[in-house]
Amino acid sequence: MSDDLEAQLLDAALIHVPFDGWTEATFKAAVADCGVDSVVARGVFPRGALDLALAYHRRGDDLMAARLASADLGAMKIREKITFAVRARLEVIEDRELVRRGMTLFSLPMHAPDGARALWGTADRIWTAIGDSSDDVNWYTKRATLSGVYSSVLLYWLGDDTPGHEATWAFLDRRIEDVMRIEKAKAQIRTNALLKPLMAGPAWLASQIKPPRPAANDLPGRWRR
Repeated sequence: MSDDLEAQLLDAALIHVPFDGWTEATFKAAVADCGVDSVVARGVFPRGALDLALAYHRRGDDLMAARLASADLGAMKIREKITFAVRARLEVIEDRELVRRGMTLFSLPMHAPDGARALWGTADRIWTAIGDSSDDVNWYTKRATLSGVYSSVLLYWLGDDTPGHEATWAFLDRRIEDVMRIEKAKAQIRTNALLKPLMAGPAWLASQIKPPRPAANDLPGRWRR
């Protein structure tokens, strides 16, 4: 029931966001449009418009994940998988103004942590979908790097008016190429006979850093987020 109500409120809000942004006015308008009790609506979105904006971002991640699940990723190289995933994430956005308004919201200091978590979540969904199996510090570095790539490409895409967003896809290719150079340099350092003894300590320490484990979310009396 909460999933259906979440979708209804979000759909209703999207009509108002281009005019009022992800604001309290939009949240109240969505509640009124759906004919939902405001207390019930707050149970689904306790922080109002902020949680609506995050739900919209998660919806985009879900649509992207669906595209990745239906694609033949096994036939792609890692670079091609990442490029395909970032393009898919942008292509599921139906209205750039919704994203612009979201960036305005998450640029505010009090909401910046939520925006950063949402961005990290997108990077995590991509790496998970393409089969990342890293279990050490690389789990973090991969997501941090991809978060930077996606955020820069997103900003470029928002201002790109070229046919078919050709300039954005070229920009994406350049950013991925930069990442590949970094990964190549890291590999050369790891295999360099002279540097290998010096890197033994840091390499061991990095191997002890583990990714977070999923927390139980089945406690009674708790809304699913």
